[in-house]
Amino acid sequence: MTGLLLTSPKAWLRRHVASRLRDLPSPLLGKRVLVTGASSGIGAATALAAAERGAVVLLVARRADRLATVVARVEQAGGTAYAYPCDLTDGAAVDRLVGQVVREHGGVDMLVNNAGRSIRRSLDLSYDRIHDFERTMAINYFAPVRLVLGLLPHMVEQRSGHVVNILSWGVQVKAPKFAAYIASKTALDTFSRIAGRETYADGVTFTNVRLPLVRTDMIGPTDAYRRTPALTAEQAAERVVRALEDRPLTVNTLAGDVAEVLNLVAPRLSDAVLHRIARRFPDSEAATRHVGIAP
Repeated sequence: MTGLLLTSPKAWLRRHVASRLRDLPSPLLGKRVLVTGASSGIGAATALAAAERGAVVLLVARRADRLATVVARVEQAGGTAYAYPCDLTDGAAVDRLVGQVVREHGGVDMLVNNAGRSIRRSLDLSYDRIHDFERTMAINYFAPVRLVLGLLPHMVEQRSGHVVNILSWGVQVKAPKFAAYIASKTALDTFSRIAGRETYADGVTFTNVRLPLVRTDMIGPTDAYRRTPALTAEQAAERVVRALEDRPLTVNTLAGDVAEVLNLVAPRLSDAVLHRIARRFPDSEAATRHVGIAP
């Protein structure tokens, strides 16, 4: 009683409701959740967090040995996981993956499009590197779209489904030196908004998670990021799992929202500000090392 007197009724009610919600089973309990890029980083952390909440996780990535490690971690924690090694840039392999998942599990309830690649390189270093744009589109856009198109009919048939796309706050900021990466993520962002409108009456929803910088192997080659604040993979995974459970339209950051407003109300000022910021952070050694050489 003393504790109640020392706090406001609103604060007490908020804590009481939060406590009761924690006691309820997660909406992920028993759901089939397919996670791409699940062999490390955000994907592995998401798989572990979803399995902890009772989901049956289907893990997709190229590296079979690392997938096996994640499966073992899920099972050691009492969860259920299946590994599906697949090169998502191989269209025929993706089609086989969809067929196998449908045969073995009857489809999926939720899809997390996490697999991707990032390239930070100025345009003046990209004149002869059209392959940078092609390979980012291959894994960041065409691969998840192919998965969605393959799995969506079963979601529509069961009148329930959810797709979460792991994107970047860059789709709002439009940061220099990320033309290839952000363009591919923006394409997926837009595809999903349109798809969500078309499946609105079918019980299938989409969430675009626009994450800030996350400390994973993907940002390793960029020297400037070593001193930049970043989320851990586990912190990012918590945002992804909340998106799976709550199904919001987007998960944004304050900085991304501010940049998006500035781009709308003062686009030239925004251009000037970001140009000056970009000049303070030159291309990394990794970005300049193989310029002019195809991968």
